[in-house]
Amino acid sequence: MLRNVLGRFLTESPLIHTNVRHKASIQAAVSVFTSVRSFTDVKDETKQAFDTSLLEFLVCPLSKKPLRFEVTTNELINDELGIAYPIVDGIPNMIPQEARLVQKESNPSAQG
Repeated sequence: MLRNVLGRFLTESPLIHTNVRHKASIQAAVSVFTSVRSFTDVKDETKQAFDTSLLEFLVCPLSKKPLRFEVTTNELINDELGIAYPIVDGIPNMIPQEARLVQKESNPSAQG
């Protein structure tokens, strides 16, 4: 929408035409704005992969403990708290309210 408004402003505004001597520069500016695609124009059909090198820096925002990447569910898991943070389009959603609770794996040797 912004590119349409700006393009119309540059081509239809009488003030710009009277103050600018070179129409070619106006047309070049308009063509730049009309050739730029918006983020909402086309959705990428390929799913972005999570960069596992980020695990070195990412920690749980609640416990400040390291997270584990689960490939099958595409989530970052905090095993201590039993919380799974979703990864959407390769970007981890680290908002605690958006996380889901996962069942902790029970250790059979711990049951006495």
